[in-house]
Amino acid sequence: MGQPLIIRTQLSNIPMLRDRYPFLYLEHGRMEIDDSSVKWISADGKHFRLPAAEISTILLGPGTSITHEAVKILASINATVCWVGDDSLVFYAVGQAPTANTYNLKKQLALAADPEKSLAVAKKMFASRFPQADIRDKTLKELMVMEGQRVRACYLELAEKYKVGWKGRSYVPGEFQLSDMTNRLITSSNAALYALCSSIIHSLGFDPRVGFIHSGSPLPFVYDVADLYKEDLVFDLAFSLTAQMCGEYDRYKVLEEFKNRLLEYDFMGRCTKDVLDLMGIKKQGKES
Repeated sequence: MGQPLIIRTQLSNIPMLRDRYPFLYLEHGRMEIDDSSVKWISADGKHFRLPAAEISTILLGPGTSITHEAVKILASINATVCWVGDDSLVFYAVGQAPTANTYNLKKQLALAADPEKSLAVAKKMFASRFPQADIRDKTLKELMVMEGQRVRACYLELAEKYKVGWKGRSYVPGEFQLSDMTNRLITSSNAALYALCSSIIHSLGFDPRVGFIHSGSPLPFVYDVADLYKEDLVFDLAFSLTAQMCGEYDRYKVLEEFKNRLLEYDFMGRCTKDVLDLMGIKKQGKES
């Protein structure tokens, strides 16, 4: 047999991040390369060719393996690989090709290092959540208190809207099954959203560890960005699905509904633009 024909792909020839399908979740199988294409072999021996250049993020769940060559090809087309737990419940690690341009990272670090500029970025994030409030003179602590009150009020409004009993947000790490249905749905959707935000942040050349609101956690910038979208993509989804679950958590329905919302929301395009706007960047290497 001849040598595999691996064609080097130029990033200029593949779709922009905002134009790609948001994510593909895979479990119990193997990812490898067949000539120049990425192939998935399921546990029951079925083969699927994946349009990897059209996918932003590949989430690898339990029971998966991936070859060195597959990682190499995915890195060359700027497709992020995330290793996650069952149903994306836990985000373990991310594999991302190093960005060739450190401009965005330098801009992020410069903003985070300056207290006034860092607070200004945080206020940009809060402004969309408090469109009627004057937050110009608010401290970060005051804004975080306001946000906590807003989220609790949001839970109560959604519980009333969807006729769901609600006793408050609760989740004990490692004890997913002990939570009530709505809390389980919030937890699983949050984890998937964090993985996608991590993918976008890495792909744009920013550092998920350098945040503006959150701190003292592994991925503060991921949590900063994810909070912009939770009301529509996570909270409303969780409360609306609670009754439909009929007491039985249906992993496939959750993933399907979550993906549908991402596509309707144009999440990849919107999140990419929002992150660049927050950093004051119109295009790669250009300030606004």
